[in-house]
Amino acid sequence: MAGTLLRQVRVIDPASQTDQIQDVLISGGRFGAIASTLDINTDHLDVIDGSGKVLAPGLVDLYSHSSEPGYEARETLADLMAGAIAGGFTRLAILPDTDPALDNPGALRRLVDLACDLDQLPQPLLLPWAALTQSAQGEQMTELAELASIHNFTIAGLADGQPIANRVLLRRLLEYTRSLNRPMALWPCDRALAGNGIAREGSLALMGGLPGVLVAAETAALTTILELVRELETPVHLMRISTARGVELIDKAKAEGLPVTASTTWLHLLFSTQDALSYDPNLRLDPPLGNPADQEALIAGVKAGIIDAIAIDHSPYTYEEKTVAFGDAPPGVVGLELAFTALWQRFVQPGLWTATELLQALSDRPARILQLAPPQITERASVEAFLFDPAQSWTVDRQTLHSPALNTPFLQRSLQGKVLQTWHYPVLH
Repeated sequence: MAGTLLRQVRVIDPASQTDQIQDVLISGGRFGAIASTLDINTDHLDVIDGSGKVLAPGLVDLYSHSSEPGYEARETLADLMAGAIAGGFTRLAILPDTDPALDNPGALRRLVDLACDLDQLPQPLLLPWAALTQSAQGEQMTELAELASIHNFTIAGLADGQPIANRVLLRRLLEYTRSLNRPMALWPCDRALAGNGIAREGSLALMGGLPGVLVAAETAALTTILELVRELETPVHLMRISTARGVELIDKAKAEGLPVTASTTWLHLLFSTQDALSYDPNLRLDPPLGNPADQEALIAGVKAGIIDAIAIDHSPYTYEEKTVAFGDAPPGVVGLELAFTALWQRFVQPGLWTATELLQALSDRPARILQLAPPQITERASVEAFLFDPAQSWTVDRQTLHSPALNTPFLQRSLQGKVLQTWHYPVLH
């Protein structure tokens, strides 16, 4: 076939604020003509009836975990990337906590080479985060200038994906990275204040007999980072925001003009401590799910743009690792194949968010946070998009998921809305 023609599909492109029914031609890895109606010869085209379906720019995940190298029994890199494509993700930023850690150019290059050697198309562009500290342990700086100067492949930026407890080291990191012009991500979390907690502090955790994590475990660390950013003027992305107070502090920081962006995870928008009282180990997260007021503040924060982006924080575990008591379960769940559908069903379908607002948080803004041009559905642009059917129902199970990891609260549940196809003509490393 010479190309693909999508007839009367709903095109949603947050970068251009487009949301309308159009015919879209894809040819030679690029978008061709896009118009309300295209009168062209279709003899050599694959024609898709787009009625009732959505064509959206590829999704961009700010941070997730790769089990390869080091933990392939959980999920291989091929599984991870197949799941990302199945969920509409065309760019995938990977945290440095692999084994070995991504704390030097050689380790980063090996991960990128592993992805490039996979015989599967399409596949997402893999964007590894380079570790801020050696082995991502928060004790000693990596060779940050060397990592930031990598140019023969693209890194997401500099991050550990773990809290940095040493405040002197944190200040030095912010001072040192100020001139490197690379995205830097920090997780505001005070492990000492969190203690052995596994649920957000409050009446629900108390009622459920779950050790609580103080809101201050997030906000004390967040305040420290914001004060350092105010003094040093180093741009920072704030990961895994999970509390109403955290949203409030970020809103105030942005109003003051501090160079910060923020993200929360998809599950912190969909669930709260109330749901954790089911003791489902697949709702054991770090940071823990917030109380209902936290959840409401995060939802409002995404809609208002205070929380810039939604991250997936995909974390695969084996059945044996996750099928334990709630307090013993390692925190984290899989989500790349499920997030867009679940968020659409929860927020777009009932009209709480517009489709554009959801895609801004999952595609446009994450790309900009990574200092990348966002995917767009415009004439002559490289094709990086997915086709979504909001009406199609499916059951989440071993047969429908690409990953062997099944640690998700949606297992054996029915979802409405499914990604039908993802197109991506990747930039070669």
